[in-house]
Order: sequence, then C-alpha cells, then structure tokens
Amino acid sequence: MKLKVKLTGAVSAIALSLTAVAAQADVLFWSTQAKPVEEAQAMRDQVLSGADMAIDYQPNDGGPWLTRLNAELQAGSGSIGVLGALHGDFSAMDDADLVDLGGMGVESASATFNELAKLGTGDMQYIPWMQASYIMAASKEALPYLPEGADIDALTYDQLIAWAGNIKEATGEAKFGFPAGPKGLKHRFFQGYLYPSYTNGVVRTFASDEAVTAWEKMRELWAVTNPASTNFSFLQEQLLNGDAWIAFDHTSRLAGAFNERPDDFVAFPAPAGPTGRGFMPVIAGVAIPRTAPDTEASMAVVAHMLKPETQLATLRATNFFPVVDVELPGDLPPAVQAAGGAVAKMSGSADANPGLLPAGLGAKGGDFNRVFVDSFERIVLAGQDIRTVLDDQKGKLAAIMNETGAPCWAPDAPSKGACPVE
Repeated sequence: MKLKVKLTGAVSAIALSLTAVAAQADVLFWSTQAKPVEEAQAMRDQVLSGADMAIDYQPNDGGPWLTRLNAELQAGSGSIGVLGALHGDFSAMDDADLVDLGGMGVESASATFNELAKLGTGDMQYIPWMQASYIMAASKEALPYLPEGADIDALTYDQLIAWAGNIKEATGEAKFGFPAGPKGLKHRFFQGYLYPSYTNGVVRTFASDEAVTAWEKMRELWAVTNPASTNFSFLQEQLLNGDAWIAFDHTSRLAGAFNERPDDFVAFPAPAGPTGRGFMPVIAGVAIPRTAPDTEASMAVVAHMLKPETQLATLRATNFFPVVDVELPGDLPPAVQAAGGAVAKMSGSADANPGLLPAGLGAKGGDFNRVFVDSFERIVLAGQDIRTVLDDQKGKLAAIMNETGAPCWAPDAPSKGACPVE
C-alpha cells in the first residue's frame, strides 16, 4: 500500500525548526486516549520518544480533560499544546477554539475521515490520529459458497444474505453469527451499519420508509442466521467452534479466533446498502487549542503523530489502527494484521458512510441503545409489524433527544439543538 500522507512546505518548515523546538519547554499533550498506565507509558516510551522534541503526554478522563481545557480557553492562555480526543469530544467544542490545521498538509488516508475532521466547517479542526471499528470475519470453509461474482472486500447486504443462504442450503445449518446475546454489541450494528447503509442517518431517519426497508433486510438476514445467536456475545467463540462460519463483531471480540487459528479465518469490510457502506469507526484525533503556548511546536507534534512509523508504534501501544496507508509488519499478532487490513479497506472505500458513536447523550446512552435493541426484539424476534414498532419507538427516541439536547452526528445532517426524529 502507498502511504497517503501529504507533506507540504508548511510541514517541511516545521521539521527544519525541530532543533529549536527541542530546546524549549515540553509540549503538553493533553489526551483522553491511552489512559491505562501501561498504555500511557507505551505512548511515552515507544510513540513519542521518537520525536525531535520533548513531549509531556498526560492522559485523563473526559471530565478533568475538559475542565482544564475550558479553564485555559476562558483565561485566554494556557500550557496545553496538543489535544488528543475522540471525534465526539471535538464536535462538542466551539470551532473557534481550535487552530485550523488545513495548511499543514498532513491528513489521513480516508477522505471520509478528513471531511469529518472539519466538523461541518471549512477548516481542519483536528487531524485524524487513530481508529478502531467493527468488522466481518469468516471461516475459510465459507468461501466456496460466496455468490458468483461477489467480491468479499466489497459485499452488498443482498450478497451477504445470499452467501449465508447458500451455506444454509448446502449444509442444512444457518451459519451466520450475530452478537444478539445479552452482552452482544447488536445495537452498534443497527446504529453504525444497517441504518447508515439504508437510510443515510440514524436519528432523523429512525422511522423513515427507508428504515422499514432496512428492518425488512434484517429479517432476511436473520432467516439465515444461527438462531442460537440470541446467546452469542463474543463471536470469536462461535468461529472457533464452528457454530458460525460468517460473523460480525468488534475487532477485539474476534481477535481470539485469528490469534488461535490465523490460517483458518479471513477478515473483511462490512457490506454496503443503497446509501453506502455503513460502518462505525471510533475515530481519535489530534488538535491544537487556540491557547497553545507555541503553535509551531504543537504542529510538529501533530506531524509526528501521522508519520507511518509513529502510526505503527501507536498501534502496538494502544491497539488502535493507523489512519494512513502503511504496511503492517509481520511480527504483529495475527488478529491485528487481519483486522487492520479490513478496517483500512472499510474506511478507505469509495462508498464509506460512517455512522459515528452517539454523542451528547450523557446518562441516557443506555436508553438510546435500548430503543434499537427493543426494535430488533419486536420486529425480528417477535415478528411484529415494522411500521407499528418504529412509530411507537419513535416517540421514545424523540424524548431522549429532547431531554439531552444532543445535536445530530454523522451520517445525520447537522442540527441546531436536539437532533430531530423526523
């Protein structure tokens, strides 16, 4: 793969000044990521030690992180040089409080991620830094049953359903595995995959005609899904014991299968629907607050974080995947190599349509997830009328959005105030 990191004169100038920067005070890297002690130390020892400047990496929980940042912004000066946080953290900020990084010439390999980093403005509010996601996995036993002409790296939902149907017809068993168990992450599938792929939204489009079609498609998929999936929560187990030949789950919940029997399984992107290849990336970025004491030094840190060798060191330290095109070294665990390739193909696909993690819901996050889980249980498991269920659940979703005041997130169109359920 070719590296897609653009280095312009602006970054070259930064590189030439690193000797001077190194003589100055440490650049404070204030982050919500890599908080566990071992990860934070790995960030310092393996990721940031290679920079030509002194970097003080200080991770913290979201509350203290925001409190100190806001205090510095209100004072008009501060010591934080670089911010590390999730997309949702940056989207909740005033764009005037972040330095435009568009002139640096550094970006991720995903045009979709780069556009998201503008946060609806014309400026690069942050630079994508690292990502995690949910992917598909399959036993190699399933590959002969792929529909004719299907590309496993560019499947549609219809092809996925046909593939699982072919296996069921040939073996007499439904071998698609879905995390519908009590601890399964099924709600993320609906929010980040099914809805974006069929409705180009999540909240606004919850009860739309397109959503009815999406749930009809989910019923078709369930018809070729192992019915014991209502007990499945970590699909690596079902891949290993053969109860599932095709599966969807978070990369961390598939890792055991790839690490234990790497030659038996393949990882690939989620399927696409009429409105794109919906997927839920967990995107972390780096940004510079307007109160940074030395913007040039901060930009040097940002540039360092996007170097291919730094991206690989970050992967080793955090298990978050690179956002630039890099060759994964052979000494990485098999699960990391397999998932990394699938994540890169998914986020870099021309039809990528990310459904971001819900943001701004606070303590109501569980209630939000319950709306989608209840819809699944009523529509797919209990066979209730789709339109009736969505109209009923629509009121519950609207109440959550109005109570929290949470604005829309991608792929829903932006909103002023609470995201409306249309």
